[in-house]
Amino acid sequence: MTAFWNNTKTAILLGLMIALIMGIGALIGGTQALLPAFIFAMIMNVGAFLFSDKIAIASMRGQPADPQRDADLITMVERLAKNAGLPKTPDIYVCPQQAPNAFATGRSPSKAAVAVTQGAMQLLTYDELEGVMAHELAHVKNRDTLTSTIAATIAGAISFVVWMFLWDRDAHPLVKIGVFILAPIAAGIIQMAISRSREFVADHDGAEIAGTPNGLISALQKLEASAKRIPLENETPAQNHMFIVQPLSATKALSSLFATHPSTEDRIAKLSQMR
Repeated sequence: MTAFWNNTKTAILLGLMIALIMGIGALIGGTQALLPAFIFAMIMNVGAFLFSDKIAIASMRGQPADPQRDADLITMVERLAKNAGLPKTPDIYVCPQQAPNAFATGRSPSKAAVAVTQGAMQLLTYDELEGVMAHELAHVKNRDTLTSTIAATIAGAISFVVWMFLWDRDAHPLVKIGVFILAPIAAGIIQMAISRSREFVADHDGAEIAGTPNGLISALQKLEASAKRIPLENETPAQNHMFIVQPLSATKALSSLFATHPSTEDRIAKLSQMR
């Protein structure tokens, strides 16, 4: 049922993407711009479906885990992937950011990737990192990743268009107003597609994959405290829902607009019930 609902949400997102891009085209160029906008939207849809995972990894400057330097991480993820019953171990990436965090991406369990920042690897103990990676693999198992990465791609593209027109001095004021309205629409798309309940489910399933909720509970406490102090480099607010904890954003207004995480206190309380 989870997979069916996530696939349905993905189809809705892709349909909304077509409608929104065509709406932008009509707003800017009138009815004659509808066909070019439709063609552009279809190209964006194909790109979002096929390459949204690569875009997410590239935006965080993720590099494949090194077999020597990151041997413990690789062995850990391979073991957890077997525990989760995944068809294959997702590709593993390490991002150079000092802000401790992690995320999963990919269009299916067989085409997935997990990424963790250097900051998280330095901050967390082995058991805590195991809890975090198990949480991310739960997202992969539950097929949350396709929906979340496509939502991030769509919202990011719309946000880019918004800011481009806001800074265009030659753009008509009415066009600016119309495009500016798209920012909360982009946030609404994510809020609609990325239910906060998915984090509770991934926490629960991740604890079962790891065999205990203790590592994840301790990790969430550390990550929450550090995320409030250390901004995430190259952070894009439209991608915030992908991370295990809400990252500190340099653009606080947009960060609050795209807030999609339940409180860490609530997540820990639910995990504690599994002890």
